[in-house]
Amino acid sequence: MEVDKEEPHVKLESKVDEIIVKEEPNVKLECEADEEMLFVENGIVHDPVTLSPAVERFRCLECNKLFSSKTLLTRHSVVHTGVKEFVCEECGKQFRRNSHLSQHLLTHTGVKKFKCGECDKMFGSKSKLNEHLVVHSGIKKFKCNECGKAFCQKSHLTRHQMQHSGVKNFECDECGKQFNLKQVLTRHLQIHLGVKKFKCDECGKLFVQKDNLIRHLLVHSGVKNFQCEECGKLFSEKGNLTQHLLIHSGVKKFKCDECGKLFTYKGDLNRHLLVHSGVKKFRCLECNKLFSSKTLLTRHSVVHTGVKEFVCEECGKQFRRNSHLSQHLLTHTGVKKFKCGECDKMFGSKSKLNEHLVVHSGIKKFKCNECGKAFGQKSHLTRHQMQHSGVKNFECDECGKQFNLKQVLTRHLQIHLGIKKFKCDECGKLFVQKDNLIRHLLVHSGVKNFQCEECGKLFSEKGNLTQHLLIHSGVKKFKCDECGKLFTYKGDLNRHLLVHSGVKKFKCDICDKRFTTKQDKDRHTAIH
Repeated sequence: MEVDKEEPHVKLESKVDEIIVKEEPNVKLECEADEEMLFVENGIVHDPVTLSPAVERFRCLECNKLFSSKTLLTRHSVVHTGVKEFVCEECGKQFRRNSHLSQHLLTHTGVKKFKCGECDKMFGSKSKLNEHLVVHSGIKKFKCNECGKAFCQKSHLTRHQMQHSGVKNFECDECGKQFNLKQVLTRHLQIHLGVKKFKCDECGKLFVQKDNLIRHLLVHSGVKNFQCEECGKLFSEKGNLTQHLLIHSGVKKFKCDECGKLFTYKGDLNRHLLVHSGVKKFRCLECNKLFSSKTLLTRHSVVHTGVKEFVCEECGKQFRRNSHLSQHLLTHTGVKKFKCGECDKMFGSKSKLNEHLVVHSGIKKFKCNECGKAFGQKSHLTRHQMQHSGVKNFECDECGKQFNLKQVLTRHLQIHLGIKKFKCDECGKLFVQKDNLIRHLLVHSGVKNFQCEECGKLFSEKGNLTQHLLIHSGVKKFKCDECGKLFTYKGDLNRHLLVHSGVKKFKCDICDKRFTTKQDKDRHTAIH
């Protein structure tokens, strides 16, 4: 047959029962300018739509693609010209064929009359429905060369490849977030509109996008097929597992410009920024306390329930939150890996270290309503207020002394154990408690900032001045039951009682004379 003179680029091949491709038994003939392909199996070229063997073929001289009719070849040849003469008057989009424009116009009308028999999804054209049906077939013949991920449709692969390119040309005017596809931006804009039309039938929760609802439904199914190899935690979605793995990586790339704090997730940074903004729009209906985020409000609301469902198996102590229990368990292990850069003190958790750092800042915002004393930490104020209450529920089994806090009793018991592990480098004196050593060091420093207004005597500690002032007050509330003598300090009474006991354990090294108290012995020794 002769070649049509009006279309020199079209060549009409002779009829054959089948076209044989000898060199490759299974190949695809593809034109880069068109999405359609020819499928070759066992050397026989098949029609891309019917997958039946091709009988008559018209070959494109540009890309060697074969067609079963001259009309199809003519329609295809427009691809190589690059001309798009059919323009949509609604949005200005251009098309090579009038049929493509007609299909596109249906997107503006919103009419979708073609229904998928598998999932009931509706489409504006039969060709779109046919494309969609590939999804249900499970065949994924379009593979990404970058990551190997496969897709059912070439358009899906094209969208996916945009992620590897890193190009994001579509920006949201509301929040500035950028996207690589216009349709993704369009979906994102629904968030700002606040329209939530997709509802969960299980719990009634509403979603802006259908994809979010579908992912949410996995929560109700209870199926968690994705497990973290680091900690064993299970997830219903691979995306959630991927996000979780960032925690184990230790990477924190989101930094707060206000305070320099780093975060693993951008969402955590955004919530943190509310702290600096000072905006607190979430109110507790029980106590009217305001919070900067819904998460903080939810966490706070547990306080009003009184429920403490997290129990320590070591000591039975109960907690409202699992995070509090986790921190508490560190007290049983004795592990303290968080070190203060100011004083080298170690802590079992980062939160405890952060609380401690307030001490070095000098800020004391917690004030006692009884005496006006201020503290850097709320817990210190709480302990202090116990002194004003007068309640002392913790008693020492050794000496009967009572205390208002358990930790104070614990420190006191070290006295009876006789263990003195804190040593003064200046004079070698040993102390049971570190606090006592710190106060003692003031003696060697020579610094005495506390002066008695009555007699002008100077003291290195405020506590010593307070004790000294009792002398000027004339108050003597400690009475000897043996002789009725009164004393200002309990220590003086205890030493006096030794006189009545008859015990004389202090011996003069010169004349062997014995004395009840060390002071009496020292005075006697001075005579020699």
